[in-house]
Amino acid sequence: MQYRRFGKTNLRLSVFSLGTMRFLADAENAQKTIAKALSLGINHLETARGYGKSEEYLGGVLKGGLSVPRTELHITSKIPPTADADTMRRYIDESFERLNLNYLDCLGIHGLNTWQHLQWVQAKGGCMQAVQEAVSDGRVRHVGFSTHGPLEIILAAINTDLFEFVNLHYYYFFQRHTPAIQLAADKDMGVFIISPADKGGRLYTPPQTLKDLCQPYSPLELNYRFLLSDNRITTLSVGPANPEELIEPLRVADSDDDLTSAEKCIFDNLENQQKTALATDKCSQCYACLPCPENINIPEVLRLRNLAVAYDMKDYGQYRYGMFENAGHWFPGMKASRCTECGDCLPKCPESLDIPALLKDTHERLNGKTGRRLWG
Repeated sequence: MQYRRFGKTNLRLSVFSLGTMRFLADAENAQKTIAKALSLGINHLETARGYGKSEEYLGGVLKGGLSVPRTELHITSKIPPTADADTMRRYIDESFERLNLNYLDCLGIHGLNTWQHLQWVQAKGGCMQAVQEAVSDGRVRHVGFSTHGPLEIILAAINTDLFEFVNLHYYYFFQRHTPAIQLAADKDMGVFIISPADKGGRLYTPPQTLKDLCQPYSPLELNYRFLLSDNRITTLSVGPANPEELIEPLRVADSDDDLTSAEKCIFDNLENQQKTALATDKCSQCYACLPCPENINIPEVLRLRNLAVAYDMKDYGQYRYGMFENAGHWFPGMKASRCTECGDCLPKCPESLDIPALLKDTHERLNGKTGRRLWG
């Protein structure tokens, strides 16, 4: 296991962090999964108020004692932004009670996803007052935020200079947040990548087309290598439901050097495959088409189409497409079927894509089972 400095927090975190959102079974499974993670060198555990019984399970394990000293273990919990300090104080107290801790290494504002959330964070007497009180009394060592919001909000939140780290989505198949990675690095913030296996493409169950293109590596391994070769990134989330699911991801826990020529060649081949398969229908993700009058997240819809057509990532596309209209501010936007063919997007597109036709095609390809977040 390799370890990296988590920005200005100066914590040295394992390049893989144990995310505990999927501790679904019971307290015993949580204990075994945490024990396995620690034995493999993971020293950062991440939970959240909104992750079902995760804080409770983790607190039970901590109370029972661990194989490593508390001073060598780094724990993060996350709490959603609130409009007032009193609510945040209560949430912080409740998290500490569930976790059986007297201090948190890191506290994250969980889901800083909208402009209103950012206003709450910046407001005098708002939620950050309670957070800063917890910092002052020693219960919280470092403060950051997690986000599923648009790039503009992420950049604005980083530029508040209120935070020491950021948790965000960024993968080989989703590089929209590259400017946020760079801005965070410029400000010496720790960077934590959310769910690279699942949100990064459901790469634990890749389609055969993608597996063939990535040979002799697995798609999951290549995504991890893409991220770990970037020294601006500190740590990647791995969220196992049981101890066995830790094994495959951590095979690359020592592989954090530069990409090899062979790996670069595969990434070039993936780019060429997308260009060839999509031809003149490829959306390059410039976001110039927004805003849409019907609130369709056109670039994200067409990104899912890109992946389905180029790499047969239909399962992933259906999974993410099913979240539209069902996940609130965590995955905003309407489904492509809401398109009225108003034509507002057409003159904005530098590639002259027939966006209404592509939206219709995407809906026909990907409209499957309705999705939702694991924890609402």
